[in-house]
Amino acid sequence: MLTLERLRPGHAEALLAFERENRRYFARTVPDRGDAYFAGFAARRRALLGEQDAGVCHFHVVLDEQGTLLGRTNLVDVADGAAELGYRVGERHTGRGVATAAVGEVCRPAASAYGLGALIARTTLDNPASRAVLERNGFTVTGELPVGGRPGVHYRRALGEDG
Repeated sequence: MLTLERLRPGHAEALLAFERENRRYFARTVPDRGDAYFAGFAARRRALLGEQDAGVCHFHVVLDEQGTLLGRTNLVDVADGAAELGYRVGERHTGRGVATAAVGEVCRPAASAYGLGALIARTTLDNPASRAVLERNGFTVTGELPVGGRPGVHYRRALGEDG
């Protein structure tokens, strides 16, 4: 079982360790964040928390029963009742349904707590695992557009009362 927690200052150390540990793994499928991301992590995290407080983004960590950080789910660029979904799961935790469960879980507060009516997402065409996560969670393809300069596919999911 996993738990989704809204990002807070107390997550900083675990979040930085998670990002460092998985940097090379993530760079296989998404553009690398670069050295500046890690060098300026504290300032970037404070800025993200400010965006969250302003309601323009909603950031979450995904934890297991022992409180180990397994991944993240983010709802960014909130506007007109919709937000873009982003998620990542650490390499050691892939293939066990963590991403599917985390995406399903974040849909509930997206609708109920944040008042969103839809989520959009995108992934590269050569990332079948991410595509499967979205499709298992009721996202439908809306078109093919580049993602980070690579061929990609865009998705959308309408949210109801229960996400």
